[in-house]
Amino acid sequence: MPLQDLTPQLRTRLSRVERAVGLFITIATLLLLAAFAYYIHHTARTKGWFLTKVKYSTSLNNAIGLKAGDPVKLMGFTVGEITKVEANAPSEWYNVTVYFQIKDPYYGYIWTDSQVRVASGDLLGNRFLEVIKGRSGIPTVLTDSNKVARMVLNNEKLKSQIKIKTESLKSSGTIKNTNDIAGAVQAEMALLAAAKPDSVYESIKTTNSFWVTPIENPAITEQLEDLVKIVQNALPSILNLTNQLAGVLTNTTSATAKLEAVLRDAQPLLTNLTLITGNITNPVGSLGTYLIPTNLNISLEQVLRRTDTTLASTDTNITELVDGIDGALIGLANLTSNLNAQVQANSNIVSEVSTLIVNADAMVQGLKRHWLLRSAFRTNKLSKSRSPSAFSAEDLKTPKQKR
Repeated sequence: MPLQDLTPQLRTRLSRVERAVGLFITIATLLLLAAFAYYIHHTARTKGWFLTKVKYSTSLNNAIGLKAGDPVKLMGFTVGEITKVEANAPSEWYNVTVYFQIKDPYYGYIWTDSQVRVASGDLLGNRFLEVIKGRSGIPTVLTDSNKVARMVLNNEKLKSQIKIKTESLKSSGTIKNTNDIAGAVQAEMALLAAAKPDSVYESIKTTNSFWVTPIENPAITEQLEDLVKIVQNALPSILNLTNQLAGVLTNTTSATAKLEAVLRDAQPLLTNLTLITGNITNPVGSLGTYLIPTNLNISLEQVLRRTDTTLASTDTNITELVDGIDGALIGLANLTSNLNAQVQANSNIVSEVSTLIVNADAMVQGLKRHWLLRSAFRTNKLSKSRSPSAFSAEDLKTPKQKR
């Protein structure tokens, strides 16, 4: 229906509806724009778009698992991201340079002695950069009273100042040890950075990046590859060991079967030993019965009784014999005592006894020469001075042969 055909009342009502719809669309659009603005602001805060960022760089030999946009961590926090990864010239010591940026306020933890470690992220080969907090160096970033970064260390200026301070300390001769020189240079640089920051720092807007010393660990894929190589090299030894174990198990099985047969054959012996030990435990004295039978025991008992009786009687006889010997010795002592007394009383008794012996000898010699008693004192005609080998045949003849 054309609008001109509507009545004035419908036209008025339609215009009111149009204004309400337009107002609704306008409010919805404003709300959508506000939500989009809040989203952008929240994303910017989350991403750190409004924070001050400082550029850093490090060098690696291998950039596997690293790419632009990967996070950079410090003390477990995500403090920045990698901005660029590029290859170095063939003559450079390191193969790859990695550029990254650290957002406010975490760059305050990065000093000249800080280091960057490449850590493994997962088993898929992804890696990330982890910055190690500095402790004894000088800050890489200067901040003003509002804690806003305004100056960053310049690598070239820092190197030149360190060289100047080192040569000065060496020429003075006050410090000769290398470690002492490094400590003194560090102290001088700290004083210089505080007194004349322009000599080592430059504006954050003009600086390129500050180079941080790297600590590169092999990627987990490389570690797994090395592990696989080690396993492959060790497989022959492992297989040889398994073969040896199989041989040992086979020998053990054979030995077990033989031992089982031996135990089966030894079972009667064990039964007999059990019976014997059971008899030995009998309190009547079964062990003595085994060693000394009953008949032998009776015989030994009789022998022991007879021996006891014999020893008792022998003891009595020996006592009597000893008493008799004692009396004989006492009589002999009295006899010798009387003889000694007689010898002491008669001093001529020794000469008389000697004369008696001489006379007795003369009598015996006379009896030897007497014709009646000569045969009683006959001696061997062979001279004692002649040896058996000197005897003649005549001497060996009997009296009948001589006649």
